[in-house]
Amino acid sequence: MEMKKRITLELRNRAPEKVTELVLDNCRSSNGEIEGLNESFKELEFLSMANVELTSLARLPTLSKLRKLELSDNIISGGLEVLAEKCPNLTYLNLSGNKIKDLSTVEALQNLKNLKSLDLFNCEITNLEDYRESVFELLHQITYLDGFDQEDNEAPDSEEEEDEEGDDDDDEDEDEAGPPGEYEEDEDEDDGGSDLGEGEEEEEVGLSYLMKEEIQDEEDDDDYVEERGDEEEEAEGIQGEKRKRDPEDEGEEEDD
Repeated sequence: MEMKKRITLELRNRAPEKVTELVLDNCRSSNGEIEGLNESFKELEFLSMANVELTSLARLPTLSKLRKLELSDNIISGGLEVLAEKCPNLTYLNLSGNKIKDLSTVEALQNLKNLKSLDLFNCEITNLEDYRESVFELLHQITYLDGFDQEDNEAPDSEEEEDEEGDDDDDEDEDEAGPPGEYEEDEDEDDGGSDLGEGEEEEEVGLSYLMKEEIQDEEDDDDYVEERGDEEEEAEGIQGEKRKRDPEDEGEEEDD
């Protein structure tokens, strides 16, 4: 895909001045030059044109807010002085996989005063004796070359830096939320309330048990009363029969 068409596609109906990041990797430049990119992209902070067969940066527009520029795997061999003129605030520049051979080519980057990280990996210049020492001596402003500083400490990833900032924000939120003692007191109060609730439930259970006992006692008393009534009725029946039999016995005695 041609670079012009790719830019139109990446805009997604947005105005160029609203775009802060633009990735044009693996498209095709016209005659090795930039096309379709103009100064209307004034808010652009990140631009990636990796593997687009670039040979020249002469048509790079002025992008004063640009911080990161990816130009890896192209055919660039010189003309880097345009970067200081068009992108004076660059902090990160990736030129790995290009045709840069000499320190004199890199010397043009001295005017990028804010440049902190430079990547020349897989360029012929890396085969020079004392390559790293020479580049650090030539470009005093950079901290990292090919991902490492002068003491061979690896450069932090931008994602890790964002995570650290996020952790700082979380710590601030915790501080604003107040000391943890307040939450502990609230939890204790909640526990006390639950204990009270349990005590009330135990009392209710005790009352229910007592009421059941009383009801059972009353039922037992009723049963006892009914049994006594039945026994009295039986006793009265027996006495009645005795009374009936007594006169008969008396009549028999008189007959004798």
